[in-house]
Amino acid sequence: MSTTAQGAPHPPELAREIMVGVEVADTEAEGPGRRYAVWVQGCPLRCPGCCNPELLPFAGGRASTVAELRSRILDTHARRPLEGLSLLGGEPFAQAKALAVLAEAVRAEGLSVMIYSGFTLAELEAREDPDTARLLAACDLLVDGRYERDKPDESRRWIGSRNQELHRLSARYRGDDPRFFAGETVELRLVDGELTINGWPWKNRPGRRGLP
Repeated sequence: MSTTAQGAPHPPELAREIMVGVEVADTEAEGPGRRYAVWVQGCPLRCPGCCNPELLPFAGGRASTVAELRSRILDTHARRPLEGLSLLGGEPFAQAKALAVLAEAVRAEGLSVMIYSGFTLAELEAREDPDTARLLAACDLLVDGRYERDKPDESRRWIGSRNQELHRLSARYRGDDPRFFAGETVELRLVDGELTINGWPWKNRPGRRGLP
């Protein structure tokens, strides 16, 4: 990553914009430990039964710079330590250029990065795209593959359908970490009169990830 003498990203990189659909500043339902979750806006895939159809259009959401998101994440981390950042969507790899900078920036502060992508790891690697490669290099955990609603996964935590895989892309997490085998978490929030749900709201519909 291009950095200043102090080790921070260069201002031009911090000024890159990310189209954000939803942010949850403190969740335990989108990966191990307490995490800051960002659902990005826009996805080129159209998986039947997508749990976040409102995040499919690239039009919509709100623009936030890497610097602004980084500040919100680290402010939350300072008040009550987080374990990491989770990137969902939408499709994070549709915004790989800016998200790679964000992922590197929070990792530099000791946080882990978990990404949910509709593309498989093989598809992402086959792109031979430097921005995609950079985001993968800044990722500790990757859940990959299209969501298939007729193949619900009822045994693995944080996995929507049986075709999807959880890849450990760094040495940060062990495969026998008991949190990967614990029960699912459902969280409800009432913010400004609006109720949001993330996690797994219905046991018989384990693909319902995100905010309906």
